[in-house]
Amino acid sequence: MHAPNQTEGLRFRLVLKAGFALGPGKADLLDAVAATGSLAAAGDRLGMSAKRVWTLVREMNAVFRSPLIETEKGGTGGGGGARLTELGARVLGRYRAMEAEANAAIAAGLDELRLLIK
Repeated sequence: MHAPNQTEGLRFRLVLKAGFALGPGKADLLDAVAATGSLAAAGDRLGMSAKRVWTLVREMNAVFRSPLIETEKGGTGGGGGARLTELGARVLGRYRAMEAEANAAIAAGLDELRLLIK
């Protein structure tokens, strides 16, 4: 269900309320957390600093009814982790479905425009 970062076509961003948008970066972070079970590994995968990852996690968790990502602190031996909550998986799934629908809706027009460029 993951749509990779793209350099062409639609960059799908939903402004859900003033000051908050759900777009490719946040969706990719949710995907990476689901895949890795770690904020640090998710950040590494996406080339995001730890500060940026935590900023996005706090922002998303504060905006939705309940957190999208839950974290566990590691003890003396490490072992912390992160996971999507049920709501996080639902939000990510809905975003990816809408992204796919929007891309399908513009595909013919995009192909036509590409024929007109050098």
